[in-house]
Amino acid sequence: MSPAGIAALILLVGIIFLILLSAPIAVAIGLPSLLAAMAVLGPENAVQAVSQRMFTGANSFSLLAIPFFVLAGVLMNSGGIASRLIDAAKVLVGRMPASMAQTNVVANAMFGAVSGAAVAAASAVGTVMTPKMKEDGYTRSYSAAVNVASAPSGMLIPPSNTFIVYSLVSSTSIAALFMAGVGPGLLWVIACLIVAVFMARKEKYTRDFERPSIGQALIIIWRAVPSLLMIVIVVGGILAGFFTATESAAIAVVYCLILGFAYRNLHIKDLPSILLSATRTTAIVMILVAVSSALSWVMSFAHIPQMIADTLLGISDNHVVILLIMMAILLAIGTFMDPTPAILIFVPIFLPVVLELGIHPVHFGAMVVMNLSLGVITPPVGNVLFVGSQVAGLRVETVIKKLWPFLIGILIALLIVAFVPQISLWLPTVSGLL
Repeated sequence: MSPAGIAALILLVGIIFLILLSAPIAVAIGLPSLLAAMAVLGPENAVQAVSQRMFTGANSFSLLAIPFFVLAGVLMNSGGIASRLIDAAKVLVGRMPASMAQTNVVANAMFGAVSGAAVAAASAVGTVMTPKMKEDGYTRSYSAAVNVASAPSGMLIPPSNTFIVYSLVSSTSIAALFMAGVGPGLLWVIACLIVAVFMARKEKYTRDFERPSIGQALIIIWRAVPSLLMIVIVVGGILAGFFTATESAAIAVVYCLILGFAYRNLHIKDLPSILLSATRTTAIVMILVAVSSALSWVMSFAHIPQMIADTLLGISDNHVVILLIMMAILLAIGTFMDPTPAILIFVPIFLPVVLELGIHPVHFGAMVVMNLSLGVITPPVGNVLFVGSQVAGLRVETVIKKLWPFLIGILIALLIVAFVPQISLWLPTVSGLL
């Protein structure tokens, strides 16, 4: 067997074996990459090459946006944002059937869009909404399923750290990707709203909460405007060319600090724990970026992307068939791997095939992110599923029984996004980004 073939075998067996052993993803990616490089280059040269690739992968200006957006999300989660957004969501959907369930969905979309973190949305919104929905006659399992299903919509609606990672790998515009995520994100929300109504009617969860007067509604909306304004400042500033994605992330941090202190939910003594939490999350993301960069280099050296591309194109030259195969692979990968390492590993493999088929990389990015976002709410490694279940005080198995209809609805939305490119490309096009 050639050195390239040995390297490919080491990567395949090593990564699968370590994942099955429940090793940290960074170890499961980094160790086989180093061993594969040793098989090709020798021990001394491999250590040097892998170290350089890890440093180069993490040493990117665009990646500076990630720690800032992470910090902004933590500040929002601690700054009294959730209650204001939930109250605003009640006003917006209070007259719809199963209004409390609809409120949960819309609140998650709003909070997720502002914070960019599905786990933070599930935790913050679930903590507030689960007891309220229980008081209104909803079961905890249904409440948890609604909360878990709708939380990842914020991973698509800008700003989104996942799109920043995809931009790094694919060399596409961050601004265009942000705009491309709006359509799929709203489609995710609509799918959850529709399923929530059907399930609520089936279970006879139709009781509504007391609706506020027009004056009270205006006051509630006004209280939420400063929080929602961050989306306008960040995304609008990027689109207008006032600042880059990295600069907008820094501005978001300053804005969240001002907002937290103005709401009097944030205090100086809270800052050390907030900074520590953001640092931990950032460190996880950056080490994944570093080891995934080494993996991508080793795979390229072993010609693995070309082999997979040739295999896929050998199966069929129909772009529908190829897209379905890639979506199936990404759905399977997303069940046990976080979106960041999955993007860093599989986008370099699939992108040449996508370009060969004439599919726009921005459209593919929206499809990939939406696809992998499903993974955070599916077992066995769905972190949003675990957080949402924990917030509701339920076992994961109990929540999954009520979650399946939502998964089917979101999967249908994913197929629509995949095969109707204008859902993701229209907004970037009219914004002059494509």
